[in-house]
Formats: sequence, C-alpha cells, structure tokens
Amino acid sequence: MITLDGIGKSFQVARRSAGFKEAVKALFVREHTVVEALHNISFSIGEGEIVGYIGPNGAGKSTTIKIMSGILVPDRGTCRIMGHTPWENRTDYVRHIGVVFGQRSQLWWDVPVIDSFELLRDIYHIPGAMYRENLKMLTEALDLELILKTPVRQLSLGQRMRCEIAASLLHSPKILFLDEPTIGLDAVSKIAVRHFIKKINKDRGVTVILTTHDMSDIEALADRILMIGKGTLLYDGRLSELRSRFGTQRTITVDYAETSKHVEVSGAELLSWGPERAVYSIDTEKVQIAGVLSLLAEQVDLLDVSVENKPIEEVVVQLYKEHQV
Repeated sequence: MITLDGIGKSFQVARRSAGFKEAVKALFVREHTVVEALHNISFSIGEGEIVGYIGPNGAGKSTTIKIMSGILVPDRGTCRIMGHTPWENRTDYVRHIGVVFGQRSQLWWDVPVIDSFELLRDIYHIPGAMYRENLKMLTEALDLELILKTPVRQLSLGQRMRCEIAASLLHSPKILFLDEPTIGLDAVSKIAVRHFIKKINKDRGVTVILTTHDMSDIEALADRILMIGKGTLLYDGRLSELRSRFGTQRTITVDYAETSKHVEVSGAELLSWGPERAVYSIDTEKVQIAGVLSLLAEQVDLLDVSVENKPIEEVVVQLYKEHQV
C-alpha cells in the first residue's frame, strides 16, 4: 500500500554570525548550510497496519510524513502510495488520505466546528449520504455532539484534537497520517483518541502511520515501529522484538512480613530496602525470575510480588545510542 525507496531530502539553512555588522552583511551576501533531512529512506507498509514512526527531534519524521502526504517533494528516490506519487496530481491523491498535525489545524478558528466540517465536505466533494453517515459515526465515537456548534477557538486542546481527527476522516480515507496527535492532551483525552484509532483500524481497515514522542501511544497502538535518527532509518521491526533485544532488564518489587535484615539475592541488584518492601533489578539473560523469587522465599515471608519491564523509552534510547557515531 505504501512504498518508499531511496528517499532523500535536503534543505538550505541560512547562517550568519552574531552582531550588527554581520546582520548588515547578510542583507547582501547570504551564507547557507545544506542539511540532509532524509538519507536513503526505504520501507513498505501493508494495508491495515498501524505503524509507529519514532525518533528524536530533528530526525526527519515530519519531513517523511510531509513527503508521503504530498506537501514536500524529495530530492531523490520514489514514493508510491495506493498507486499514486503523492506530489503529483495531488487533487486525486488527497482523496485517499487523512492527515492530522498536532501543532497545525485544518479547522477554521472563528467558526463553529460543524461549519468547518461542511466546508471540508465541499472541498473533498463528499457525497451527501457518505457525509451524513461519517458525521454520525464520528460524532458518536469521538463524543462531539455538544461541541459541534462551538467556535474552534473556544475548544479545549483535547476537544479540538478530537475534532481534527474527525475532520481528517470525513471523506473516508484509506490511510491516516497522525503527526503528534496527542501532544499536550490529558490522560482521559489520550485514552479516548487511542481507542478511536484502534476502532477505525479494526472496523474500517484504515492504515495508520503515527509519529509521536509519547511512547505510551506507540505501546498502546502499534505492533510495528520504524525508528529514524539523523535522517537514516535505524530500525524496522516489531515492538516485541525490540523489547526482547534490549529489554532484558526487569524490576522486581517484593512485599514481605516485617524484618530487620537486608534481603540480598545472588544475581539481583538491590535498588532499595525497607522493613516491609525491597526493590531489585535483574537481567533475565543472566538470572531467571523464578530463581530469584525462590531464593527470596527462603529468607522472608512473601506477601506480594510485582515484576515490571524496562520502560520502552529506555529501550528506544538504548537503540538510538547504539547507532550514534
């Protein structure tokens, strides 16, 4: 459904030294530095996938999304999406995609939300029956009924983001590009957005490409991740594979009957200790969890045990560091 092959994109960035003299000089002679935003990016995405596209600031995520949505033209390489080259004949192409930029709005600021939806219906030439059906479904699924007649400027960030997602889906696109869709949202709004993304993916088979710095979004939605760093694709695989490769560290929290002695176990690092609770860190490649718990049970009267994976943020940072030069 989506194929990128050898995509490259560079930008010219103006540079000058500080000071009034240099500012005057820059009026007549401009110095530029060429920044390579993307270098030989290649990947394919199948129909109905939810793919997380991650990386640090300035890595090239948004540039890739803009190329796939037809906003930018690459310097080299090819991009085919549903048989289209995105930056060619964009009028036909954009009928098949929906785009949400978390820090940009496609809604008109001073008019009620429903007026923006009506304008988008005319822009995309959405048939009346399809528009009414989609509007009903989106209003119910995203809980928009009470805010449709409210001007966009009066909405909270969470309300606006739900409206942005609805606006991007009114014309029944087969692909949805989400660039930081939950940025600045509270926990309740984030969960509502995640549930809806899962729903349209399952019910309508919408392919979703998600870029975000919030790794909890990635864990909740994406089975596959693409990681980019300094314009180069560093990883393409399943999240579970990434965890098994880097996430062998576990944190074990143990509650036990009150004791005055430090409870130490061979192969486990004692992170903190108290008379009724201790926290350990282990590497599952070297030590088995069951063995650690067995040794603990021999020394104290266990009341409760919890085992936590290494946070996915730390796993991603470890992968990125591995590829840094």
